[in-house]
Amino acid sequence: MPIIAPSFLASDFLHLADEVAMVNESDAEWLHLDVMDGRFVPNISFGLPVIEAIRTATNKVCDVHLMIEEPGKYAEAFKNAGADNLCVHIEACPHLHRNLQQIKSLGMRAGIAVNPHTPISLLSDIIHEADLVNLMSVNPGFGGQQFIPYTLEKIKQLRRLIDERKPGVLIEIDGGVTLDNAAEIVAAGANVLVAGNTVFKAKDPKAVIRKLRDI
Repeated sequence: MPIIAPSFLASDFLHLADEVAMVNESDAEWLHLDVMDGRFVPNISFGLPVIEAIRTATNKVCDVHLMIEEPGKYAEAFKNAGADNLCVHIEACPHLHRNLQQIKSLGMRAGIAVNPHTPISLLSDIIHEADLVNLMSVNPGFGGQQFIPYTLEKIKQLRRLIDERKPGVLIEIDGGVTLDNAAEIVAAGANVLVAGNTVFKAKDPKAVIRKLRDI
């Protein structure tokens, strides 16, 4: 049974309190919060004040995905804002080991995010320092994109690496997750499903979350 993490990038920002309340009442365990800086990715989303506000309204896991350059400068601030998980991109971190150590020293789960073009083999010498891997199944920066099919092969590769090096690391799939492809994604080895439009644009978001969880 996968962990479901609704992506608030697709939520209605005008009624954010209502959206958080809906997720609180649902079977989702995590709230996925995408932070974009307009530099690492070609878009700007939201930052610390929004996460601070969401933190006051939920007791569920705040899963923060930093699509930003120099994430180490802000790790402590995101911890203070309420992040439980902090995920940084391998492509943005020339000193990734240091970044992961910093995140864990602050009391958060440390995650590595991986872009579609980045091979799984680059994780072989660092996977033992991670608590989760956010495998991007779309190019980061925008919601509503279609799932990249080759991601299924990357999930299988990552599952083998984790089982060999550090069992227990979670595989999170981020981008284009739908009711049509979720079963195949979980069968390939994923533990966490990030879902944006699939949840927040649905007529009955809580029912969609329940169906995803029960896959």
